[in-house]
Amino acid sequence: MLNPQSAQSVIDHGISLGADFAELFVEQSQSNIISTLSNQVQSVESGIDFGIGIRLVYGSKVLYGYTNKPEADELKRIMSELAAKDLRAPGISSTSFDYRQIEDLHSAQRTLSIDSEVESKVAFLMAADAAARAEGNMISQTRGTCRQKQQNIELFNSEGLHTADTRNYIRTGLTSIASDGSDQATGSWSDGGLLGWELQDDISAEKTGSEASRQALVNLGARPCPSGRMPVIIGNGFGGVIFHEACGHLLETTSVAKKASVFHDQMGQMIANPRVNAVDDGLLLKQWGSINIDDEGLDTQRTQLIKDGQLTSFLVDRIGAEQTGFSATGSGRRESYKFAPASRMRNTFIEPGDAELDDMIASIDKGIYASHMGGGSVQPGTGEFNFAVTEGYYIEHGKIKYPVKAATLISTGPAVLKEISMVGKDFSLACGMCGSVSGSVPTSVGQATLKVDDILVGGNA
Repeated sequence: MLNPQSAQSVIDHGISLGADFAELFVEQSQSNIISTLSNQVQSVESGIDFGIGIRLVYGSKVLYGYTNKPEADELKRIMSELAAKDLRAPGISSTSFDYRQIEDLHSAQRTLSIDSEVESKVAFLMAADAAARAEGNMISQTRGTCRQKQQNIELFNSEGLHTADTRNYIRTGLTSIASDGSDQATGSWSDGGLLGWELQDDISAEKTGSEASRQALVNLGARPCPSGRMPVIIGNGFGGVIFHEACGHLLETTSVAKKASVFHDQMGQMIANPRVNAVDDGLLLKQWGSINIDDEGLDTQRTQLIKDGQLTSFLVDRIGAEQTGFSATGSGRRESYKFAPASRMRNTFIEPGDAELDDMIASIDKGIYASHMGGGSVQPGTGEFNFAVTEGYYIEHGKIKYPVKAATLISTGPAVLKEISMVGKDFSLACGMCGSVSGSVPTSVGQATLKVDDILVGGNA
């Protein structure tokens, strides 16, 4: 996308300004978003974006800018403006580029560069809507989306790196709204991955619609949730959002380097129940949070964060490695050329155990089964969180009694890790978007169903 000779002259200019490191991140992205409201197409949006991110590093200081213009003179001008207050005599020489071919582990077939396939996607969403409405006459409305993106990137840096990669993202889902005339409730279901619209071959419009409506109807008939401290079973898949938000961010060097994480000085220590094994894995085939290389051009990897309850690794980008002394883990990520990279999660999950759901339920006298989790809020640094339960059930004397609504789970990430006593076999992953200092990036969360022995449950019973 950028002429290598032009890129070399720009990188050389950055080093001539006294920078310790210079980098160009070139991106061209194509997107297509289809939205439906019940059985009507609400909007079809498509677009192309191009830009170049420019990063200069002086010691631990990062200077960043971006432009939509690829001309070398413009890129050099921005570099000079960025470095105006940090100019010094050159201390190093840049290295000539050596192009590195990346093996594509996540090749896609039905990509946007071939065809946006609007009609096929609309047909899928219409079939999902029909399946949702077939669940009962209390389903009043549905909202469907199908989002596809093709991101082409190219990287050049002063250490001689020149490489490129293509990423294809697809995600589709439906939200159902149930109403009995006085109350409303929602349910949703989605699928996605690092692939093209061939995702359609592995998912079902009928399941998407019926599962969204099932949740909505359960929630419509739910009772107010009891409150207080009690044991809670957290469901698989998106239940892993609690670990992601309340613990995962605390293991990124973005917070560790500033000592803004409670885990910054606990490497090698027991921070969780010995049954807990947590991983951040960028290698999982065609998963939503996977990547061939990170946004600094480093190979992605499987990173064992917690092993048998012991903290074994952080998530480390280039700057984080320099600041903390830990080796980079291929975790430097950014939303687009408009953001400097930072250490970020990829597919982050608690590994499965050997417990059975029935045994977890039977072990609880009074508690909650949070089968599906939603969003919430987290306090950076401490991991204090408040997460909504989107589908939950009250347990009494070892049996599920009735569905509950308006339940929230309140605790801290470090506290929850130590209260996990049982981890199930039913491992699954779920798609999400993660926001942080380098923008919003695709990540997967996951776990098997697990039991937390003691957590504060907020309810309005």
